[in-house]
Amino acid sequence: MTLANYFELRGRDGHARTGRLTTPHGVVRTPAFMPCGTSGAMKGVHWRDVRDAGADIVLGNTYHLMLRPGAERIAALGGLQTFTRWNGPMLTDSGGFQVMSLAQLRKLSEHAVTFRSHIDGAKVELSPERSIEVQRLLGSDIAMQLDECVRLPAERADIERAMQLSLRWGERSKRAFETAAPGYMLFGIAQGGDVPELRRASARGLVETGFHGYAIGGLAVGEPQSVMLAMIEEVMPILPQDRPRYLMGVGTPEDILEAVARGVDMFDCVMPTRNGRHGMAFTRFGQINLRNARHADDPRPLDDESAWPSTRDYSRAYLHHLVRSGETLGAMLLSEINIAYYQRLMQDIRDAIAAGTFESFRDRTRAGWARGDIALR
Repeated sequence: MTLANYFELRGRDGHARTGRLTTPHGVVRTPAFMPCGTSGAMKGVHWRDVRDAGADIVLGNTYHLMLRPGAERIAALGGLQTFTRWNGPMLTDSGGFQVMSLAQLRKLSEHAVTFRSHIDGAKVELSPERSIEVQRLLGSDIAMQLDECVRLPAERADIERAMQLSLRWGERSKRAFETAAPGYMLFGIAQGGDVPELRRASARGLVETGFHGYAIGGLAVGEPQSVMLAMIEEVMPILPQDRPRYLMGVGTPEDILEAVARGVDMFDCVMPTRNGRHGMAFTRFGQINLRNARHADDPRPLDDESAWPSTRDYSRAYLHHLVRSGETLGAMLLSEINIAYYQRLMQDIRDAIAAGTFESFRDRTRAGWARGDIALR
């Protein structure tokens, strides 16, 4: 199968790249951060706020959606975009990460992974073919191959076995995807843990199989940042320059900045909403803990220069009160503030790459985080 290329590379600055990925539901500007609507909803945030914050694409999860409400039900209701009213590009994770996280509840074979539903205990089989079938029923613009992700640290033998299985599952995923309508995409996933030669072998195998785009999986699962960045550097020279590169499950703003500098185009992470629910805000001053008593009497906003209204208009004292009181509104406001910060960061990254000033932008941004929050009043 000859795979069409829907990615347009529009600019470079060193290894950093900016481009446009055209999907059936719209254009994605890269580098892009995908907020996670794992079960068809963004926790504590309305879809309109996600869109207004600047997100072009969001992520859903095959494992969770196939269990509840069910892929066939979503298809009958018009697909995931219609069902959720997001109506924009969506990428769906294949369920491979859950294969790792359900280690105590699953049985892995060459054919498939069999597990017990965390909802009702029902026995479920997820094969590469079923994963692709589910993702096509959901109507996601970008489907991911089924893979096996290994939590680090791990024995080399376990890492190599999972990597080789993922390559074989990638071939099966591609065959299952062959009848998809034009414009829809399938990404392969490079595995190999923290072993450089296995990472390179995985990347070469994926390129030989051929995909619309390439993801780097199995990172940000317990290893230091330095190891993650080293593994990115191992695979980047092997992956095609004209296809999008996606670093799965990453991460902090610093992780994103460093990965962009190494040629990554796409990211996802639950951190903006998860940290928001725990009273943490991402800002140009770094991460701020609104639980801290220092904010209790502070009438100033998180950032009076922010373009996002909730960041600029609500006082630190009020946000502190909401968080300490356990009010749902506190989690909602901080989650949208964080999503808006991530999307502003991505827009600034794209602008800096286009202007040829990415390195100076990177230095200024890191310096701002290092200086820390504004002084107490």
